Amino acid sequence: MSPVRPPEGATPGRAPPPPGPPNLHRLLLTATVAAALATPAAHAGRPCEAKPIEVDAITKGMALAQRTAAALERSGAQVLVLARAGQDLSKYGLRYSHLGFAYRDGEHWRVLHKLNHCGTADSALYRQGLGEFFMDSPFRYEAALVPLTPNLQARLLPILQDNARAAQLNERRYNMLAYPWSTAYQQSNQWAIETLAMAAADPSANTRPAAQLWLQQHGYQPTTLRLGLLTRLGARVTAANVAFDDHPDALRFSDRINTVTVDSVFDWLTRSGLGTAATTVR
Repeated sequence: MSPVRPPEGATPGRAPPPPGPPNLHRLLLTATVAAALATPAAHAGRPCEAKPIEVDAITKGMALAQRTAAALERSGAQVLVLARAGQDLSKYGLRYSHLGFAYRDGEHWRVLHKLNHCGTADSALYRQGLGEFFMDSPFRYEAALVPLTPNLQARLLPILQDNARAAQLNERRYNMLAYPWSTAYQQSNQWAIETLAMAAADPSANTRPAAQLWLQQHGYQPTTLRLGLLTRLGARVTAANVAFDDHPDALRFSDRINTVTVDSVFDWLTRSGLGTAATTVR
């Protein structure tokens, strides 16, 4: 897992690619060694539990990575939105929990996405191969991908390849249920859609408020979750990465929590014409 450092103290430029191609043998070996040493210290859209990765999970993760790579190749695209089903969110009517950008890097596919550091309210961007992206024992071994329009791909690709530009709208303060129209915190899917807005509106949306305004003007609608007072209090007390103080009182006190979800992003990409209908990979 390769962290993408924010601009402070960094020399802008393309990040060095991970060593070697993501072939099955190498990924299996790497994942097995990683499982024996420790559990990953970052997560998003999946449970954050301290337990080793089992061999069966490695095998299934690699199989999903291979099928996803084949689907990415068939798409003919250079940049796509890629989602995974890390957690069971069916009680909220949601199918996927986490998304990032899959992009072609020479002959290989990379994934750039934002991850929360387990047990904290901190986060960072990570650049991974497909195998590592699916190596987290997801709730369901299923992926979904949405190719973006050629013009948006051309604008987004150089941003994804450049550490400083990719981190331009990244906020380290993480909130799993961050309010979409606030800059107090940021969750993983929110970073992705704001960065997409920055690319689409270049150069006018180069700040988080500007990106959020562009999203509002172009019809993005977040998901409204119904969370009662006891649920909110319990989540706030037991989880450092959950907060509600960025949500407007009128919504919060009526048990309505708006946040960026994969399903809402997929729906918006289709409605706006910025992407095609999602392709499912199992």
